Amino acid sequence: MATAPEATNRWLRTGTWARRGKQIMALVLVLVVGLVSAGCDPTRFARASADVPRLVLSTLSDPKTFNPILSQESPNIFGFTFEGLTTTDGVTGDVVPALAESWEISEDGRQLVFTLREGLRWSDGEPLTVDDVVFTYDTLFNPAIPTNSRDGFRIGTQGLLPEVSRVDDRRVQFSLPEPFAPMLRNTSLEIIPAHILQSAVENPDAQGNPIFLSTWGTDTPPRQIVGNGPFRLAQYVPGERVIFERNPYYWQQDEQGNPQPYLEQVVWQIVGSTDTSFFQFRSGGLDMDSVQPDFFSLLKREEERGDFTVYNGGPGMGTNFFAFNLNRASRNGRPLVNPVRSAWFNNVAFRQAISYGIDRETMVNNIFQGLGQPQTSPISVPSPFFAPPEMGIRTYDYNPERARELLLGAGFEYNSAGQLLDAEGNRVRFTLITNAGNRIRESIGSQIRNDLSQLGIQVDFQPLAFNALVDRLTDSLEWEAMVLGLTGGTEPNGGANVWLLDGALHAFNQNAGPGQDPLEGWEAADWERRIADLYIEAAQEIDEDRRFELYKETQQLTQEYLPFTYLINNLSLTAVRNRVQNVQYTALGGALWNIHELTVE
Repeated sequence: MATAPEATNRWLRTGTWARRGKQIMALVLVLVVGLVSAGCDPTRFARASADVPRLVLSTLSDPKTFNPILSQESPNIFGFTFEGLTTTDGVTGDVVPALAESWEISEDGRQLVFTLREGLRWSDGEPLTVDDVVFTYDTLFNPAIPTNSRDGFRIGTQGLLPEVSRVDDRRVQFSLPEPFAPMLRNTSLEIIPAHILQSAVENPDAQGNPIFLSTWGTDTPPRQIVGNGPFRLAQYVPGERVIFERNPYYWQQDEQGNPQPYLEQVVWQIVGSTDTSFFQFRSGGLDMDSVQPDFFSLLKREEERGDFTVYNGGPGMGTNFFAFNLNRASRNGRPLVNPVRSAWFNNVAFRQAISYGIDRETMVNNIFQGLGQPQTSPISVPSPFFAPPEMGIRTYDYNPERARELLLGAGFEYNSAGQLLDAEGNRVRFTLITNAGNRIRESIGSQIRNDLSQLGIQVDFQPLAFNALVDRLTDSLEWEAMVLGLTGGTEPNGGANVWLLDGALHAFNQNAGPGQDPLEGWEAADWERRIADLYIEAAQEIDEDRRFELYKETQQLTQEYLPFTYLINNLSLTAVRNRVQNVQYTALGGALWNIHELTVE
C-alpha cells in the first residue's frame, strides 16, 4: 500500500518520522494482534501478544478524536485505520491507487471518474461501496460540520466545492466547476462508513447540531470504530497506549496472493515526552523513534551494538515557527487579545524586529546539533514549489541592532533599566505557549525568551498539554504567541486551510468556526487577502511553471509580513530496529508509508 502526507496541513505534535496515506504518525507506533475484550487486563493482553508480529512505537499525547473528518492534528490514528480512493507513493511522490483501482480525467480537467476495487469491505465485514464515497464527501462538504479537510477542496474565488455522484455500482464521478490542479491528490481523503455514521450526520442533538460532531470521540469503545485501513482499533487506555490489530477484511495482497499487512499488531505507546521515548527505544521497548537532534550522535554510535539503523531522509516536510495572534476581534464583547498587546503584534515592524532578534544559527547548533538549517518558507523544502532565498525571498539573519532600530522607528523606547516600552509607556511583555513534552519546542521557546530579553522584552513561557494547546488555537482563540509546527507535503494547496481567510488552520487570525460563538470586529489585512487569492489562483492554474511563480509570491509575502516567523527546517531522522524489514525511508513517506509490506523478524 503506497502512502504519504496529508491533503491538508495539520497541527504537528513533534517531528514527523512515519507517514501513511495521509500523514500517519509523528513519533513512535506499535503493531499488535489479537482481540481485546471488554474488561481485559491490558498488561496481560500485552504479554499474551508478545509472540505475534508486532511493531511498537510511541507518541507524546493521547489521540483527540477517532473521527477522521473532525481531526485537526497529527499524529492521529487514521493512517492505520482508514484510507481514501488514492494515496501517495512515499518514494516517488506519485499519486497511486488505493480503494480506487483506476481513474479517468476528462480532457477539460473538470470530470474525474474513479472505479472502486471489487470486493472492498469495512473492518466489520460490511461491503464498502460507491455510496460510502458519496456519503463521505457529502459529509465533508456539509457546512454544519467543522472539518479541517474541506478547505483543500474549495475551488475558485467563490470557494465552490466539487459535486460527487454515483455513476454505477463501482464508479463515482467528481464534477468540478473549473480545472483544479490539486484535485487528484486530494482524493486521499479517508472514506467513512455510511452504514455506521449516516444517521449521526442527519439527526441533530439538543442544540441543533449534527450528532456527528460528538460521534466517535475517544470515549467510544474501540469495537465501534469501523474503518477500511490495514488495521482496526482494538484497545485504547488513556495515558498509556493505543492498540491496533490487523484488519482481516483489508483489500491488499502481495504478488503471491498473501493477505497484507503482514504485521498482526501495532502498539502506540503514549509516553508524554521525547526523552521518555528515547529511553524506551534505547532499552529495547520501541521499534522506531523519531531521532531528536541532541540524541543523534549517541544513537549513531550505538547503531551496531543496538542492532538498529538511523535513517536520514534529508530536509523534513514540516515547519517550525513562532507566531503572534494577530486577531483583533472580540467574542461576546471581550477582546481575544489584550488590545495593547494586539497593537504591538499587528505592527509589521515589530514582527520583523522579533524575527531579527531570534538567533537561528545558535538554534541550529545548540538545539538541533547542526542537523538543520534556517527555514524561510511555509512550503516544504522537498516540494518543487519551494522558492529558495536567492529567488527574492527575504531572510532574517540574527541582527539585534537592526531589531532595535526597527522597534525605535515604530515608536517603542527603552527605559533606564533597558526594558522595552511602547509609546504609551507599557512594558512589552507577552505569554508564549507550546506543547509540553516536546523537548525541541521547549528548548526553542526557552531560547526565544532569552533572545528577546536582549531586546528588553519579557516573554512568559508556558508549555501546555498538546490537546489543551490545540483547544486554545482552534476554540477559545485566546492566546498571544506560540511555537508550533505544521505538517507539509509536495502539494502547496495542502496549506490552503492555513492561508484561506476562513481556513480551519488560519491560526494567526482565526475566524469562528461552525458551532462556535461568532466574533465581532474580525478583519483581514491586505497582504493576508493577497496570499489567500494567490492560493486560489495557483490551484486553478494547470501550468506548473506558472503555479511556481504564484507560490513564489506567497512565499515572498509570508517572509515580508511574517504571519508566521519560520525558524528551523530539521532533517528527517528516524531510528528503526533492524528486525523491522522492508523499510523504504524517505522524508516524504517516513518509515511507515508501506506498512502493509513491513515484516518483523
